[in-house]
Amino acid sequence: MARTRFVNDSGLTVRMTAVMFILGALFVALVVGLMYAVGGGLAIVIGLAGIGIAFFQWWRSDTVALRAMGARILTPEQAPELHGMIDRLCAMADMPKPRVAIADTHIPNAFATGRSPERSAVCVTTGILQLLTVEELEGVLAHELSHVAHRDVLVMTVASSAGIVAGMVTQGAQFGGFGLARSRGNNDNGGGAAALVLALVVSLVVYAVSFVALRLLSRYRELCADRSGAYLTQKPNALASALTKISGQMNAVPERDLRAAQSMNAFFITPAVRGVSMSTLTATHPPLEQRLDQLAKIATTLGKTY
Repeated sequence: MARTRFVNDSGLTVRMTAVMFILGALFVALVVGLMYAVGGGLAIVIGLAGIGIAFFQWWRSDTVALRAMGARILTPEQAPELHGMIDRLCAMADMPKPRVAIADTHIPNAFATGRSPERSAVCVTTGILQLLTVEELEGVLAHELSHVAHRDVLVMTVASSAGIVAGMVTQGAQFGGFGLARSRGNNDNGGGAAALVLALVVSLVVYAVSFVALRLLSRYRELCADRSGAYLTQKPNALASALTKISGQMNAVPERDLRAAQSMNAFFITPAVRGVSMSTLTATHPPLEQRLDQLAKIATTLGKTY
């Protein structure tokens, strides 16, 4: 992570490195499998496409995320209190100030995005500004700034490229790729079909591993950001109160709005869902109870009680 005053977390660093290594190795295995199944030329094209997707994800992650939420950048004149709060937190953390954005939605939430601390943005919704107190909002912003400082948003974004490419290959194999197998089969007695089935299996494995690995990393990074933000502000009770309010308010948000924001759930401080247990393997966030328990322990460490 960048050198800031946020609590360092070697566990997060190890997990991010492991996920990138595993997904990189699986991506290479996918390309090799495709070279055997459909020939070197097409496999190289798919490999280059995967690299291109990863580069695009890295280079344009902030723009894509902000557009997905319909967010706009705010100047200090447009939001002096919000900018002032982030100014103070960045000074406390000794880190560059990100751009500040707002999304007009009833969903109370916030997220961070960007390829580096120098090229990052923190976005809040109008819903969260209306819901939280100043101290609670400060806790949420410290959580999001921790994501920027630890660079875990970047790792999550780039690492998702392997799953995207594997999903594309799976779709191609299911709906059109077997035409290639039949063409090859005319020359090798059906061996092309078997090879393409192998490519389909490899792509499914890559997608499945990517899906599980990213969710395991996502849940850990949320706990890390809660912990780091709480220690920075020295107010874990404020963050705990904010998480409780945000989670509870989701039940009042129209289902249509929740579905529209679904693609951003992995990056929100709390996923835009309701009535769903967050303890499943597919959850992007740890259960609320686990997050509150961690914050309660931090409060005890700091000599505070709820």
